[in-house]
Amino acid sequence: MRRTNKESRWFAEIEMQVQFFDLDPMEIVWHGRYVKYLEVVRCALLDKIGYNYPQMKESGYIWPVIDMQLRYVGSATFGQTLKLRADIVEWENRLKIDYLITDAATGKRLNRASTTMVAVDIATKEMCFVSPPVLFEKLGIEPV
Repeated sequence: MRRTNKESRWFAEIEMQVQFFDLDPMEIVWHGRYVKYLEVVRCALLDKIGYNYPQMKESGYIWPVIDMQLRYVGSATFGQTLKLRADIVEWENRLKIDYLITDAATGKRLNRASTTMVAVDIATKEMCFVSPPVLFEKLGIEPV
């Protein structure tokens, strides 16, 4: 299922400060570091629903990222505080998460992104074409 509005009831927001080691020679955040920022906020979101990587493994599934889209709008710089937000927007057949990275002080958008993850049965190594019941349980909803 896909939510039609921009935000979902399953979201997480965190703030983090840009560190020197995240910068490129142009003294802005290197484009590849945004992937790390997505992972940080994704883990906060998965913790919030009680289904982060250890719980996934315990449930018998791994959830690899199979698609990632990033849209760079502005540049982050050393010392800047960023607000990272992740929203679950699809869950029925895959787990799609939308992200927004903004300047924490001004709200200026710096990056929009999305990741798509699919369940893979650990025992059989087969991809599931429907999300397993454990995801619905963690989201507090009934499968359709």
